[in-house]
Amino acid sequence: MAKNDEEVIKQGYMVKRSQNKKIYTPVNYKQRWFVLNRKFLIYYDNDSEDKRKEKGRVDLENVHSVEAILLSSSIEENRPQGISYPFQVGYQEYNQDYALHLLASTPKERTDWILALRTICRYNKNLRTKYHTGVWNSKRWTCCRNTVRGSVGCENCTTWPFSSEEKENFTENKSLGTSQSSHIMPGGGGGGGGATPGTPSAKQKEKPAVRSKVVIALYNYKAIESGDLSLEKNAEYEVLDDNQEHWWKVRDTHGNVGFIPSNYVKEKDLIGLQQYEWYVNDMSRQRSESLLKQEDKEGCFVVRNSSTKGLYTLSLYTKVPHPHVKHYHIKQNAKGEYYLSEKHCCATIADLINYHRHNSGGLASRLKTSPCDRSVPATAGLSHDKWEIDPQELMLLEELGSGQFGVVRRGKWRGSIDVAVKMMKEGTMSEDDFIEEAKVMTKLQHTNLVQLYGVCSKNRPIFIVTEYMRHGSLLNYLRRHKQSLTSNQGLLLDMCIQICKGMAYLERHNYIHRDLAARNCLVGSENIVKVADFGLARYVLDDQYTSSGGSKFPIKWAPPEVLNYTRFSSKSDVWAYGVLMWEVFTCGEMPYGRLKNTEVVERVQKGLILEKPKTCFKEVYDIMRKCWSQLPENRPSFRVLKEQLISVAQRLLVD
Repeated sequence: MAKNDEEVIKQGYMVKRSQNKKIYTPVNYKQRWFVLNRKFLIYYDNDSEDKRKEKGRVDLENVHSVEAILLSSSIEENRPQGISYPFQVGYQEYNQDYALHLLASTPKERTDWILALRTICRYNKNLRTKYHTGVWNSKRWTCCRNTVRGSVGCENCTTWPFSSEEKENFTENKSLGTSQSSHIMPGGGGGGGGATPGTPSAKQKEKPAVRSKVVIALYNYKAIESGDLSLEKNAEYEVLDDNQEHWWKVRDTHGNVGFIPSNYVKEKDLIGLQQYEWYVNDMSRQRSESLLKQEDKEGCFVVRNSSTKGLYTLSLYTKVPHPHVKHYHIKQNAKGEYYLSEKHCCATIADLINYHRHNSGGLASRLKTSPCDRSVPATAGLSHDKWEIDPQELMLLEELGSGQFGVVRRGKWRGSIDVAVKMMKEGTMSEDDFIEEAKVMTKLQHTNLVQLYGVCSKNRPIFIVTEYMRHGSLLNYLRRHKQSLTSNQGLLLDMCIQICKGMAYLERHNYIHRDLAARNCLVGSENIVKVADFGLARYVLDDQYTSSGGSKFPIKWAPPEVLNYTRFSSKSDVWAYGVLMWEVFTCGEMPYGRLKNTEVVERVQKGLILEKPKTCFKEVYDIMRKCWSQLPENRPSFRVLKEQLISVAQRLLVD
């Protein structure tokens, strides 16, 4: 199994020479506590994990050489006595060359550090064949007296001594998952049949390798069932079988094979910004503000897709002069470089973020941290091809609510995964039909649908096990937070868009909800809203619930064709969605107030509709009105509704 990026590979005290990034900085040596993981070499002022303060770090992707060095006698006079084994880590930062000069206390310690760093950096794209054996001091290299800081070195590297052709083969083979241990150090093993170590044989050159699909894990995943495979965030995996939509068979770098959730990985060639914890994809302005305010940390930030396709926005939380979130468009110049301020341009967005971590550069604050405790997506089922769940593996906790079908309780599956357990009342549903349908419904997966994990069908009552949503029903959430939400029309509109996206997915898969309302949507972390209980009403046996004449029937959300003929379709869901939008923009008021069901039916049949909520945008109410067209064929599809709502949000809300 691949190591976690945060796992400490090596740590210990070394003496660090100042890097003299500024011209007039005096040379000094300080003892620092160094920690090496798979992504960074970090140094602190001391080794106490509770009290230490980070003093700097080197991104290992930017390292181009790791070599033992010589120090001139004039510089050595300033260094601490008894520490005589120097080496350097050469790297690039913001298109500038730097070298971190370190002094170990013993030859073995120096060798161990160099080996550890070389092993991690051996696949870097910018590896060099030459390096400077001295240090940069007084505007020149002490070894060759060259006055250009980024100049080619004066000595051949011992770290990566192969040719550019060999290096290409080396990088390509690594992406195919081929072992390349012979390249870690010069003269390593391998290369049978007299071939030069690390050089492809003539036979290999004749047959070009077939490039396999390689993915990178976006999240950690712990395999519980046999046949599944654990994932380590940012580790690479070779895809062996991706015929199933939601579970792929992969092989890790150690040769272990198993199934993984496909929504936890991204193809290596397509991963882009998704590898970074600060990138939140399509999160809206309103949700990003809510997320950053909850975090309440100066310099907390996220990068998200702008409403203009192909562009990005940086959202930054600052407490100066008062707590608020500022939004900055990330722009590109004619050279294709990214910038927030034209004075500070970078080749990539990642480089730009890294620059502003160290320099505010015109922003309200230096970028410091991204929100922790980010939610991970639900998987389609708790494991590959698993929909029947053993009730003995469920730990039932507090009651979350109760309704037509029975009591809902929070639970934990196998002591680790949070779930919601709907305990069905016996005699309330057509159980056999639902159990057959559940096998299919576990395969429905969307960001804005509550995931069905499976059922406990062997005993009675039946348990329906779903994704747990921490903030409960949307209806109760709206009522609890009415005071703050009333003034945040953007966030209310974003909730409607999220629900519409979930319903567009159901519509595309020919699923009819039949009971869409705010009470049947749930709210999770990061203000994510999801549609729940889709299709469940089909299996209810209660006549009062299934008949439009019954007292339990959701008449206030029903269109004329349902009230008159009990005729359900995606278009009847659209009518109910219009009523749900009204619920959202009134923050949970009851549609039609205190009118009795019979009075509501009369109004609907006469073509009378709900009035515009007081604080609702006129353009949003116009969309509600389209949902309430008397004839089903005149109502827009959820796909069209989604496009119209996003368009309204772009026009009315500043990105």
